[in-house]
Amino acid sequence: MGPQTVAFFGDPQVPRSCETVIIGGGIIGVSTALFLAARGHDVVLVEKGAVAGEQSSRNWGWCRQTGRDPREFDLAREALRLWRTMNERVGDDTGFATCGCLYAARDDATAQGYEAWMREAEQAGIKTGMASAQTVAALLPGDTAPPPAALYCADDGRAEPQRAVPMMAAAARRLGARIVTDCAARGVETAGGRVIGVVTERGSIACTNVVVAGGVWTRRILRDLGLHIPQLRVRATVSRTQPLPGGPDLCLWDGALGVRKRADGGYTLANGLLNSVPLIPDSFRFMRAYWPLLAMEWRHIRPSLGRDFVDQALHARPVPLDRPSPYEACRVLDPKPDTRFVMATLAEFRQRFPQLAEARLIQVWGGMIDAMPDTVPIISPVDAIAGLIVATGFSGHGFGVGPAAGHLVADLVSGAAPIIDPAPFRIGRYFDGTMPPPYAGV
Repeated sequence: MGPQTVAFFGDPQVPRSCETVIIGGGIIGVSTALFLAARGHDVVLVEKGAVAGEQSSRNWGWCRQTGRDPREFDLAREALRLWRTMNERVGDDTGFATCGCLYAARDDATAQGYEAWMREAEQAGIKTGMASAQTVAALLPGDTAPPPAALYCADDGRAEPQRAVPMMAAAARRLGARIVTDCAARGVETAGGRVIGVVTERGSIACTNVVVAGGVWTRRILRDLGLHIPQLRVRATVSRTQPLPGGPDLCLWDGALGVRKRADGGYTLANGLLNSVPLIPDSFRFMRAYWPLLAMEWRHIRPSLGRDFVDQALHARPVPLDRPSPYEACRVLDPKPDTRFVMATLAEFRQRFPQLAEARLIQVWGGMIDAMPDTVPIISPVDAIAGLIVATGFSGHGFGVGPAAGHLVADLVSGAAPIIDPAPFRIGRYFDGTMPPPYAGV
């Protein structure tokens, strides 16, 4: 199972109508509910399982600008601004702290790539720089093999995924949002070219807007509406250690070593290079769209053929909305972790930081990432269906930008001036031939 989240108990009743229904109780859906409710908007969020039960509680917990695709610069910058005041906004501790983020450069080519990225980031107002060997050594006390240089952004931070999202959900409810858990949305109803409601397992909700923020489930929800986005799944493995004194306080990426200090004193560890990709029928359907990403990331991808392929094939056909859906059959997607990935990371962590040689893994979990071919999310209305807005495909980068993404979705729903330009995230780029090549991996 995934890490335990702060308990959040959903509303017992499903209302018959509202202005906006949000499908999905991860950080994107919850952030959207929070910002809509703060504006007095009548919003209902429905979640088939628990708030933050899937990837939003299973990620690394990084809140970073470092290494972002330039299309995400504004989103990441605004997200950090919102994270810095999130505790005050929600009236509780989300675990956010400004700690800095360091990307190691162990060869000239990597350093030159970071320098080029840095120049673009600075034009977008992101303060970052190349750290010397001396600075790196100071930032990584006790490291027996510090990198000779690194890309470093002191403004980046971290938060606790298992706390932050439930705290945001509780704040949204205090502001008037209704959040219904253990209630699957079976599908979106349309008439005359616009949304008219959402059918849930507990009844229908009439509405004028629907936000689909269902993570890896979004592809199926949209497919049933005749929208075929090229979204695939990537299985990630993450772990945590017991509380440990000393060690690095920042977020560190150094090849296979992905490290974050936790609020409980332990470390979140993950392999910074390797992810498992379950082969499913969609993998072959969308292979052409993913060729550029595969060419860039093939060394870091481990394809796997197993139950995922069979499950998608068996559930390929649409299910009538008056019958139980696949969402009810899987309340929480809990993929099996690949312990090989994190055991290699643990070994390097112990070797690099001898003062932490007693580190042991007290939990290992898997998560399923919603990935797009250009690794940049969709945050977009759908022109063909008025009132439908999609927020998906965050490609493993969603937790950190979650507050700004939710704010942007709320702007699109309410007609307010958008917090940033939404054009880079429009859904149409996958259908009109304007999708740029990927800049960063999953």
